[in-house]
Amino acid sequence: MFKKVLVANRGEIATRVIRACKELSIATAAIYSEADATSLYVKKADESYLVGPGPIEGYLNIHGIVDLALKVGVDAIHPGYGFLSENPAFAELCEKKGITFIGPTSQAIVNMGDKVMARKMMKKAGVPIVPGSEGSIKSVQEAVFLAKEIGYPVMVKASGGGGGRGLRIARDEKELIGGFEIARSESKAAFGVSDVFLEKYIERPHHIEFQILADKHGNIIHLGERDCSIQRRHQKLIEIAPSLILDAELREKMGIAAVKAARAANYTNVGTVEFLVDDKKNFYFLEMNTRIQVEHTITEEVTGIDLVKKQIEIAAGKPLGIGQDKVKARGFAMECRICAEDPKNNFRPNSGRVTAYYSPGGIGVRIDGAIYKDYVIPAFYDSMVAKLVVRGMDWEEVVNRMHRSLDEFVIRGVKTTIPFLRKIMNDPDFKNGNFDTGYIDRKPDMLDYAEFEDPIDKVAAISAAIAAYHGF
Repeated sequence: MFKKVLVANRGEIATRVIRACKELSIATAAIYSEADATSLYVKKADESYLVGPGPIEGYLNIHGIVDLALKVGVDAIHPGYGFLSENPAFAELCEKKGITFIGPTSQAIVNMGDKVMARKMMKKAGVPIVPGSEGSIKSVQEAVFLAKEIGYPVMVKASGGGGGRGLRIARDEKELIGGFEIARSESKAAFGVSDVFLEKYIERPHHIEFQILADKHGNIIHLGERDCSIQRRHQKLIEIAPSLILDAELREKMGIAAVKAARAANYTNVGTVEFLVDDKKNFYFLEMNTRIQVEHTITEEVTGIDLVKKQIEIAAGKPLGIGQDKVKARGFAMECRICAEDPKNNFRPNSGRVTAYYSPGGIGVRIDGAIYKDYVIPAFYDSMVAKLVVRGMDWEEVVNRMHRSLDEFVIRGVKTTIPFLRKIMNDPDFKNGNFDTGYIDRKPDMLDYAEFEDPIDKVAAISAAIAAYHGF
C-alpha cells in the first residue's frame, strides 16, 4: 500500500480522498491556491503546499504538480474529478516519473475521452450506440446530409468533452446550420479541439449510468446503476440509486453491456459507463467517465462499498476481492448537489461569506461538504459547496428523508439551491417517479418558492434605515 498520496484537487472531493487515505493509514499532501488557503481540506491534510500563480493555474500545472510530488516523496497522486482527472498527459507523466496515477492508464483516458473513438470501440464490442456519424464532421454540409439520413432531431456534440459544452440540439436544418459552428467554437474553447460529431437526439430519455470496478488482474464488475435524469442544461442536480425505471432484466442487460464497455477499453480502476434509456426501454451508450464521479456517494450508500478506497487499492495492485454475485444493493439513496447559486437569477453563482451554517443529521443522512461558518466561498471555482446524501429502505422514505434534511440544512450569507431542491421534493411528479432529462425544463414553477428571510439580515436592514433617517 502507498505511504503518501498527493491530492491534486480541492474542495469537497479533496476532503473525501483525504478521509479515505486516513482510513487506509496513508499520509496525505494537499495543494491549494491563495483563494483556497482557508479551505477545509487544507486543514485536514497532513501536509499542504501553496501552488500558483492565481486561483486556477496551479491546479492545472501538470509539471508543477508532478515535480512537487517528487519533491515531497509521494507514492501516488489522486486527481479527484475535474481539473486534471481526465487529462491523459498528466497520467502519462506520472507513469514516466514512477508515480502511480490513481485512475486508469493514460491510453484508456485517451480512448474514452475521444467520443468518436469511444463510439467505434463500443460498436465493435457489441454495446448499443446512438445512431450517428462514424467519425468527426468537418463541414455543415456533411452534417446536413447525415441529419437527413438519421432523421431530426439531432445533436452536434464535441468529440473531446462533455458536461453540455460543445453540444447543440437541432430539430430542423435551420437549427443545425446555426448550431454547428457554435458547437465547434465551444468545443475549441473548452477542450482545445473543434472536432464534433452528430448523433440522433433521443427525446425525453433517462440518463442512467453504471458504476464499474476493474482491477489489474482482469476482474471487472459493476455496482449497479444511478439515475441522473434530473438535470439543467445537461448538468446534474439530483442523482438516485437504483433507478425507478429499470426492472431486473433490463438492469442485467445494461450491467453486462457496461462491463463489456470497460473490457473493450482495457479499463482498470473505478469508472462510469453512461447510457440513455428511451421510453421503449431501449438503451444506448453515451460515454465513459474515467474518474470518480460526483455522485459516487449514492452507490456507496446502497452497496456499502467505499469507492475511493477501492480506487486506491486497485491502483496499488490489489485484486477486487469481490465478485459480481456478492454485490447487493439495499434500499434507495439520493444525492442533492448544494450549489452557491441563485436559481431565480438564472442559477447565477453566488460567492461570499457564509454567515451561518448548520448541517442536517439523523439516520441515513450524509454530508460531503467543503464549507463552514465564516468560510468565504471563492468566485473562481465550480459553485457546488456540498453534497447532501440520504438513504432509506424504499423510495418514499428516501424522498421524505431528503425533504426533511433540506429543511434542516442552513446556509446563510449566500444564496443556494436548497429552496429550489426542496420544491422538487414536494412535486407530485417527482414523488411518483415521473421524470426524465427534460423534467426541469417542463417545470418552470419550481422557481416559484418562498425566499428565506434571515432575521439577522432584516435587523441589519432596519438598523441601516434608521441610521440613514436620522443622519447618523
